[in-house]
Amino acid sequence: MSSLHVEVSGPADGSADSGVTVVMAHGWTLDSRTWAPVADRLPRDVRVLRYDHRGHGRSAACDPSTMTIDQLADDMAELITDRAPDGPLVLAGHSMGGMTIMALAERHPALVASRVAGVALVATASGGLTEKAFGLGPDALARVGAVEQRLYRSRRWTGREHLSGVPALLGPGLRWLLLGEHPSREAVRLTTRTIADCRPATVSGFRPTLDAHERDAALAAFATIPTAVLAGSRDRLTPLRLARRIREGLPSAELTIFPGAGHMLPVERAAGTAERITALVAAATRHTHAA
Repeated sequence: MSSLHVEVSGPADGSADSGVTVVMAHGWTLDSRTWAPVADRLPRDVRVLRYDHRGHGRSAACDPSTMTIDQLADDMAELITDRAPDGPLVLAGHSMGGMTIMALAERHPALVASRVAGVALVATASGGLTEKAFGLGPDALARVGAVEQRLYRSRRWTGREHLSGVPALLGPGLRWLLLGEHPSREAVRLTTRTIADCRPATVSGFRPTLDAHERDAALAAFATIPTAVLAGSRDRLTPLRLARRIREGLPSAELTIFPGAGHMLPVERAAGTAERITALVAAATRHTHAA
């Protein structure tokens, strides 16, 4: 996994009292920095792996043909085997990271069944991303898609290393799209900084796999695993209806709605998100000790 940038905190070998490793997967165009506010609030005896998806953040650039959620799931499985080969796991996925966890259940069911003791699906979806996106109808979405494709083919897009060298220029648009009511300065800073640093090729390369994401059936793999579904009431990217769709497909999950929050729950509601993940760790620890 030398091509993926990984941040490790907590016990180096996962041998402390909890014995649990939390693996955090970030969203499209973001990187592991957006999970830092949550990781910093978890118990000190919990080992945490935060990593940058392929093509994102400080991980290596990759061929567009490998920019799929299926490949991200394979990357996660390899990361777990390499960096957390033993002990119970709590998987936390934000947005595309949550979709990666669903794909992991499809592609690596034995790993999920034998190791995963808790799942946090944060501002994500099991499908339906092209249905009424941003409140637009099919015709309007088709026009937006055509504009996107022209942009993605342009030299001004393909020739850039980062989306923007001046993150503040992206601030107003990203704040409207991704953040809810009254976000903190740090939430705005982290959101705009990580997206400004993203490679344009990564933005366009992963776009088709998000549209194709339909994994309602994969949710069944989590039926006996404590699962928390977290959503913001003002999320424009993965609206609340998509969180409720996950809950309908996984009745055993606990749905938490953060009033006034947008899509960026790990930075907007870091304390609340950390509280839910900490509860999953505690449940995994109790189960391990009981066994």
